[in-house]
Amino acid sequence: MSIKIGLVSISDRASQGVYEDKGIPALLDWLSLAVSSPFLTETRLIADEQPVIEATLRELVDVAGCHLVLTTGGTGPAPRDVTPEATMAVADRLLPGFGEQMRQISLRFVPTAILSRQVGVIRKQSLILNLPGQPKAIRETLEGLRQDGELLVPGIFAAVPYCLDLIGAPRMETREEVVKSFRPKSASQPAQP
Repeated sequence: MSIKIGLVSISDRASQGVYEDKGIPALLDWLSLAVSSPFLTETRLIADEQPVIEATLRELVDVAGCHLVLTTGGTGPAPRDVTPEATMAVADRLLPGFGEQMRQISLRFVPTAILSRQVGVIRKQSLILNLPGQPKAIRETLEGLRQDGELLVPGIFAAVPYCLDLIGAPRMETREEVVKSFRPKSASQPAQP
């Protein structure tokens, strides 16, 4: 069974056509490099309105059947940035480690990373993660930071496949040269063909 991934770019101006959305293309590019398992995507470009974000997240999980939903944008401290509130409103459980790790990675580049309010949550059998809005920051938070080929700070995506296992989603594999997913030795292995 293919994993289904929802990609949501949250931007008032991009959703109105004022400028081109860069979040969804950045996510699609990165996922095509990092995920070796077959996957399908559902994409949405929406305004930064809490009821719209909540309805979109519910629809992607409850109707479209997405196992993983990645959002980009709307996580700052400005009054219009309501992605975390919308995400927590539809959540069954909070996974605070995802937001903590994203801020740790971003702090290596900008001191304003402490203003980011990204969260990770579970809704039913789906993992929802709020990512930063900039393509470079999206890649860094997913993949981690390397120096001279050595991983300095792990990206959040290393934990995503095992989290999906634990919540009952289809198994996801990654390309180790991009991001090496972590599963404990005690985790069950897929059946060999």
